[in-house]
Amino acid sequence: MRTIRSLPLGGDDSQYRADLMEPLLEGLAQWAPVLNQGWQEDDQVGAFGTNRWRALVEAGLTGLVTSEEMGGLDLSVPELSQVLETLGYVCEDAGLGFSLATHLCSTCLPVAKFGGDAIREELLPQLAQAQKVGAHAITEPDSGSDAFAMKTTATRDGDDYILSGEKCYISNAPIADICVIYARTHPTKGALGGFSAFAVDCDAKGFGIGKPRKKMGLRTAPMADLYLDDVRVPASRLIGREGQGFSILDYVMRWEILCVFALQVGEMRRQFDRSVAYAKDRKQFGAPIASFQAISHRIADMHMRLQSARSWLSRMVIAMQGGGQASLEIAAAKLAISEAHVANSLDAITLHGGAGYMSETGIESHLRNAMGGLIYSGSSDIQKNRIAAMLGL
Repeated sequence: MRTIRSLPLGGDDSQYRADLMEPLLEGLAQWAPVLNQGWQEDDQVGAFGTNRWRALVEAGLTGLVTSEEMGGLDLSVPELSQVLETLGYVCEDAGLGFSLATHLCSTCLPVAKFGGDAIREELLPQLAQAQKVGAHAITEPDSGSDAFAMKTTATRDGDDYILSGEKCYISNAPIADICVIYARTHPTKGALGGFSAFAVDCDAKGFGIGKPRKKMGLRTAPMADLYLDDVRVPASRLIGREGQGFSILDYVMRWEILCVFALQVGEMRRQFDRSVAYAKDRKQFGAPIASFQAISHRIADMHMRLQSARSWLSRMVIAMQGGGQASLEIAAAKLAISEAHVANSLDAITLHGGAGYMSETGIESHLRNAMGGLIYSGSSDIQKNRIAAMLGL
């Protein structure tokens, strides 16, 4: 199988890079049998697919956002979106894609963008090769949508910081080696200037990882709570400047939405193609069910939602590629794609009838997975608030 990492993406010639995307994506498609092997069994019991993760690593996907100098591919925004959308299409294990997006966005990106030379040289090559797996810890028991109501503290003590607190619902926690912890460094300051980000070793003394959480969907993406009991972290592991946590998290969340929802658009494409094929093949009352208006209209609705989702993904990519905040496009894309995925998943289950309700077909897993998209990375209600605010309301 072709290793994506082996494809030479270097150089400043945009046409040269564009010409390489087709073989890159073809190489990814060749990994589909390995990426899909045993996913349903693992989904049923909530197990992480270690072999499927190794395939992602061997394909070079854990280095998508890391510079070539540090052992990665350094993809542009459009290239990254296209690769992840393709992964979402060819890989039926949605939890695997979610874990990859977490690794890329939670740790690789903030270290690369905000880290100093020392921390970048120490961590990025290992992250690109997934010798270390990344996670980040934001949410706490008393903070969800209001992320900066967090109570976890980081107190300076000589050449170290001492971190204390509790984090919950942390994706990749059970498999992580490095976790970017967001903590309060200035108790009297608010979001701007009051918080900082630290790259913390998960085997550090006082760093505790709870039992794996059981979830409705994305079951193969491991999740657990974290407990920080006076964890001593070298000051060299501070990412960016002290008090820069808000800016770092804002940057990370923009990329997280891009990555996760590019994957979701790919999943929606696969779901749609499978639904169309089923409607053409399945016969009832002597005719393919696609010939019945109730079914054809349902598929038409799915098509419209899918195209709307792809359009918003494209608008977000263009806005981010332009180098601006792209806040309106990101909020709108997150809202549109997550809501469309849930609606299309309901239609897909209904269209498949009893087979859609059975776990062995994999159809119902789309709905379980899609529901999370309404909540993580800022709930639908939060996105509507943001859109309204940016419209001057």
